[in-house]
This record gives sequence, C-alpha cells and structure tokens, in this order.
Amino acid sequence: MTQTIGKLYAIGVGPGDSSLMTLRSVELLKTIDVIAIPEKNKGQQDSFAWSIVRGAIADKQMQGQRSFLWFPMSKDHTITVPAWQAGAITIAEHLNAGKNVAFITEGDPSVFSTWAYLQEELVEHFDQLEIEIVPGVTSLTAVPAATQIPLCDGEERFCVVPATYGVKMLPELVQEFDTIMLLKSGRMVPELIAVLEPLGLLECATYVSYATDPRQRVFTDLRNVPPEFCYFATVQLSVRGRKGVLRHGGQV
Repeated sequence: MTQTIGKLYAIGVGPGDSSLMTLRSVELLKTIDVIAIPEKNKGQQDSFAWSIVRGAIADKQMQGQRSFLWFPMSKDHTITVPAWQAGAITIAEHLNAGKNVAFITEGDPSVFSTWAYLQEELVEHFDQLEIEIVPGVTSLTAVPAATQIPLCDGEERFCVVPATYGVKMLPELVQEFDTIMLLKSGRMVPELIAVLEPLGLLECATYVSYATDPRQRVFTDLRNVPPEFCYFATVQLSVRGRKGVLRHGGQV
C-alpha cells in the first residue's frame, strides 16, 4: 500500500497585529498536524510569526506538533542555502509520514518570504505535492494604513524594493513612480537621507516600524528615527505626481 503524502500549506499571518490574521489561517492552524515555524537564532524559538499566531490562538487550541526551523539572517548563500535545504528536509519528513504541514510566515508567503526558497526545494523532493498558499496582510498595505497616506489612486503607480539596494535606484524610481515602498529600511536611514535630501524629497518620506504591532512607531522625519526602531521597518516615499488625475478629468 502506497503511503499518502501530506498536504503542504504556506500561511501568511500578517504584519504584526494578531487580529489581522485571516479566518482561513486561524482555522487551519487549529487543526493542522505540524506547524513549521521559522526562527532567527538556532534553538531560541524567537519567531515573530509564531508570536503573531499565539496572540490569536491559544496553545491548547492548536493540536499540531511544533517544528522550529532555523533560517539565519544572512546574505551569505553558503549559510542560507544549507538552512533552506535543512528546513525542506524536515518538512519533507513530516509530509512523507502522511502529515499535513503548515509553514507560517509573517506578512504574505508570496512577498519577500523564505517560503519561496522552501517551495523550490520541496517541489524537487516530490513528483506530486499538493500545496495551498494562504495569503496574509502585508506591510505593503499595513504601512499606508499607519501613515494614512494612500498607496496610490487614479493613474498613480507604485513600486516595491528592498531598501538595501533600492536606495541607489531612487533618482530613477522617483521619475517613474508616485509611491515607492522601501522594505527593510531599518539600518538604511543615513543612506536614505543622503539620497533624498539633494532631491528635495526628504519631506515625502515616512518611516514606520512594527506596523500594526503594539510597538508601532511612525516618523515623518527620517532625521528623528532612533536606532532602536530599526526592526521590521518600511519607508513610504510618497511623491504622488499624478495625484488626483481622475478627480480633475485627467489633468493635473
């Protein structure tokens, strides 16, 4: 008799506020066989995604086994690739045992998430693997909710780039886009100021740390951002040159 392979879920748990988890994600996590949880430091169980889940669901309501997977915060592929492969092997073992597995990730699985690398590894393990991706609220909408500045309207255009390389592209991007979302901006504030000030766009930048989380802070002047608010940070650069096009009959 052939062993049935379990089903794999990738679940986005949102940007920080546990009440923003979807009904679908809560339903699944209460009944899933195994919850695969990313951690930053090996053996520390320091998972932001897991803290979001636990804020919405009591431990006793989750029947599944907890499986912590280490994904180091590094850009060195000799460190990250083996960690992705090890995580995929652990998940594959559970799936081969016929267990349904849910990998949780902050935000949404399809937006700058470790899930993308895990998925690539896992599809190589199995000829046929049933996967369901459960979308979550992302920082791309959580940050504009915090700043109360629209992401775009009418004929406006927006783009999303990690600040680590997007800063160098800003002089070109501001010519093409009305709003630029600079993810992972925490340690890039000095570089952002150095680029935006000569462009006359410093006042267009709003910095948000821990959007929707109780620790949320919003800074309308990048020069006032203290070092301790460098985590889970995004800068919303709102140039909005095409603002109100539809209101004015296509004229600005």
